[in-house]
Amino acid sequence: MSGGVDSSVSAYLMREKYKSCKGATMLLFLNEALGISGKYPCCSRENIIDAKAVCDVLGIEHEILNFMNEFEECVIKKFVRVYETGGTPNPCIDCNKFMKFALFLEHARNLGLERIATGHYARIEQDALGRYILRKAVDLSRDQSYVLYGMTQEQLSCTDFPLGEMLKSQVRELAEELNFTNARKHDSQDICFVPDGDYAGFIEKYTGKKYQPGNFVDASGNILGTHNGIIHYTAGQRRGLGVAAKSRLYISEINTENNTITLSPECFMTKRITVNDVNLIAFDKLPENYSASVKVRYRQKEIPAVINQVSSDELVIEFAEEQKAPAKGQAAVIYDGDYVIGGGTISG
Repeated sequence: MSGGVDSSVSAYLMREKYKSCKGATMLLFLNEALGISGKYPCCSRENIIDAKAVCDVLGIEHEILNFMNEFEECVIKKFVRVYETGGTPNPCIDCNKFMKFALFLEHARNLGLERIATGHYARIEQDALGRYILRKAVDLSRDQSYVLYGMTQEQLSCTDFPLGEMLKSQVRELAEELNFTNARKHDSQDICFVPDGDYAGFIEKYTGKKYQPGNFVDASGNILGTHNGIIHYTAGQRRGLGVAAKSRLYISEINTENNTITLSPECFMTKRITVNDVNLIAFDKLPENYSASVKVRYRQKEIPAVINQVSSDELVIEFAEEQKAPAKGQAAVIYDGDYVIGGGTISG
């Protein structure tokens, strides 16, 4: 329970369904230690108080789980490492993979509990053969299936997403009926440990390092200007480059070995990507030349593609149309309609 309205209503629905349940808030970092301030930052005292207040209203126990060390190792350090190597990480996916559906589930089982639930907007079903399937939420404007593609059959079998069939407006209305103090609380934005969106500033503060400037170059290696350190940039970026040019320039390559960033007058486009760290939900192995749709950004629409599985941990995806600057480190998630087939991390 994050202290937000979604997990609070989920707790109510779980109590109604299963009668015996317990609320828990994961303490993932100390805001003060990371220099985070502002209204309702994740893991703040205010959020913990809100989560406990809801548990008190529901008459269920509330527990705080200290997972700060694990979060730093599995999420924050990976976030830094991917930016340092020229990629664009997605820490929300890592948090789900390592924290919510691994450590959190393990803790519940150690307490003798049978299931866990979160406030995610998604649905879990079983097919005719008993395989667990992940589907988009009914409220597509809130759908979070993209960040859940890493769930395993075991995790899906013991997880509930109570909000999967609901609209956000219905969730808030129910919270008001229940007199939850957080019924109209705003939704969290951006990455929880970087609420101001200044990723580079966070990395420099966290590591204590000053990342060295280098050269912006064109495809022929001609110097176009000076960049402020590679952690400040991502593939496909156009704004904030600080390079005077007669036409728009886009980042087409980040070279960490020689600390250069290549700029091009056209945004990098490709029809083909490779994906590793693969997890499949709907199949044990993809059929050959599997036709589906693929999303390479959280808020992007799915694009028709043909996917081939090279190995248990690598896919090759061929899009029907060229895609704008798919970023290494981001997720490519495969859909068949509103069913999540699986996905992985873009590697090239």
